[in-house]
Amino acid sequence: MTSSPRQPAYLRRYSRMATRASGQVIAEYSTSFSLATRLLAQPVRSHICNLYAMVRIADEIVDGTATAAGVPADQVAKLLDEYESAVLAAPGRDFHTDPVLHAWAHTARQANIPHRYVTDFFAAMRRDLHQNTYTAATDLDEYVHGSAEVIGLMCLRIFLIDGNRIDDLAATEAAASRFGAALQKVNFLRDLREDSEKLGRQYFPCKEAGVLTDAEKSEIIAEIRADLSVAKQAIPALPGAARTGVLMAWLLFNDLADRLDAATVAQIRTQRIRVPAHVKARFGVQALAEAARMGLR
Repeated sequence: MTSSPRQPAYLRRYSRMATRASGQVIAEYSTSFSLATRLLAQPVRSHICNLYAMVRIADEIVDGTATAAGVPADQVAKLLDEYESAVLAAPGRDFHTDPVLHAWAHTARQANIPHRYVTDFFAAMRRDLHQNTYTAATDLDEYVHGSAEVIGLMCLRIFLIDGNRIDDLAATEAAASRFGAALQKVNFLRDLREDSEKLGRQYFPCKEAGVLTDAEKSEIIAEIRADLSVAKQAIPALPGAARTGVLMAWLLFNDLADRLDAATVAQIRTQRIRVPAHVKARFGVQALAEAARMGLR
């Protein structure tokens, strides 16, 4: 976290600790996002970690961790409501005893994150507490908007900290939304078995109840590719501090889409599709080179 030099040293120290705590959250939960985040320049990198940590805790509340810790099922919704209230109120104070909230508050203030993005996100999380299947594409679209598209929009706000400007902001916001949707749908496919067996959820509408066919999977992959294509076109417009990291994320999830396309639904249900470490390393080099060329245009 970048702190004002006018702040007392002990507050700057506490803020640095809070940002390191958020960085530990992303390192623990996502190797792909953690790797892409490392290619962001500061202070963007820290702000993205702060956002991820806040979102991750909400995910853990609804995805079984709270229940596993002994929180009664009828109290989980109350816990989520309380966390949403804390997240919304956090930017109004400069100190929080919760390091993740402290770090998030700083990011929300710096990036001027709209409350509606946060409330849309929590509305999607709340659906996970009572809705296990999505029978209509429009219904799923609403969930994806809150769970992923607004995350892309919050990331874009972070990229524009320090007065960075984008010529066609509306088009870039649309691309950020679609990138978020693509990543979410990739993860839905990757987590097909866990979502079904552990959480009893089926996100994709299926003609046969609860059974995704290979043909339906191919349609989903086509949607993902279309979203990724729009997202890729917008990357050159991003500020230099964000470009390499976003391109790395794009390369990783484009590769995952290819691997999911090549796999059958039966294979996806028995193994989690991953990008090998040596391929990730190659993408890191590629992202650095491509982002540099984009900056010269």
